[in-house]
Amino acid sequence: MAHDEHEQAAAGLGALRCGVLTVTDSRTEATDESGKLMQQLVTEQGHRVARYALLPNDEARVRTEVESWAGSGEVDAVMITGGTGLSSRDRTIEAVLPLLEKELPGFGELFRALSFEEIGPAAMMSRATCGVLKGCVVVSLPGSRAAVKLALERLLLPQLRHLVQQARK
Repeated sequence: MAHDEHEQAAAGLGALRCGVLTVTDSRTEATDESGKLMQQLVTEQGHRVARYALLPNDEARVRTEVESWAGSGEVDAVMITGGTGLSSRDRTIEAVLPLLEKELPGFGELFRALSFEEIGPAAMMSRATCGVLKGCVVVSLPGSRAAVKLALERLLLPQLRHLVQQARK
């Protein structure tokens, strides 16, 4: 099937069900600006936020939550913001990577390239990643609003239906 045919088939999926997970030691649901923005952008594109949670930077809890959501049949995509930095408390990537059945390295590469255009060489510190778990798309993003906006608007949302369609195969 040609790329255009894949895109057309993916368009028929309609609204997708997304899980939004914020990983942070410094925010509450009331102050979770990145998670709120993620939810807003998802719904503006006609998708639905099926699950939302805010967890501390705890590798085991993040791993359990992501695995549970991906295996629930209630979400088509798990979108994580936070816990991707270099500090000792940032463990989202360590929690998520071992779960992924397939990793999409191009997502992180493109995200860092686009980030470089906005913030310069500090973009190399991003460990953003995307992959597939149990037929579900899983994406991990930095915790800043700018990172969420960039990743969702420029990369993830334009291809989300196509990603989900391929992940389900």
